[in-house]
Amino acid sequence: MGRVSQAEARANRERVVEAASRLMREKGIAEVGIIELMQSVGLTQGGFYKQFASKSALVDEAIAKGLADNIRYLASLDGDAGEHGAAWRSLVESYLSVEHRDDPGSGCPAAGFAGDTARNAEHRRTYADGVAEVAAWIAPGDAGLAALTTLVGGILLARATTGTALSEHILHAAQEAAIGAVEGAQAVTEGVVDAA
Repeated sequence: MGRVSQAEARANRERVVEAASRLMREKGIAEVGIIELMQSVGLTQGGFYKQFASKSALVDEAIAKGLADNIRYLASLDGDAGEHGAAWRSLVESYLSVEHRDDPGSGCPAAGFAGDTARNAEHRRTYADGVAEVAAWIAPGDAGLAALTTLVGGILLARATTGTALSEHILHAAQEAAIGAVEGAQAVTEGVVDAA
């Protein structure tokens, strides 16, 4: 079997990081083994160790990639002036939906990696940096943090109660709270600007 080019090696590495981010959000970091991961992208276990120093190094990259991809997606929602406008409402409705609840592998990395990073401090800095960036996109200061907390908490509780009537009730209640948190902060900010 021939050697792969540098470009192929980079592409393979990106595929592994992408697959790790998805599988680890879906199953949890501890539940994703190297063999399963490499098989999911059509590569061998030996190829893993040519690309990554350890599973821990991959986990950090997978968290960072998931959160960076999330930021790029959020930025694509902004209008011409960088205003969130209707995009915020649409985002909340799709985030706190049955579809997102039932697909954690393709879902939000802030929610998908929350439990693992809460139990293991090794990747907290990477996770915290990404979460802070997402909160800042939502709204400045505490309003962004409050809205993100409502989104992530809402989706986690809805997933934990899937199959019960409470799950969908949580989704709807969290939608109202998240939209209200940001719209309330915007109204206060606009009032301060108008008063100046």
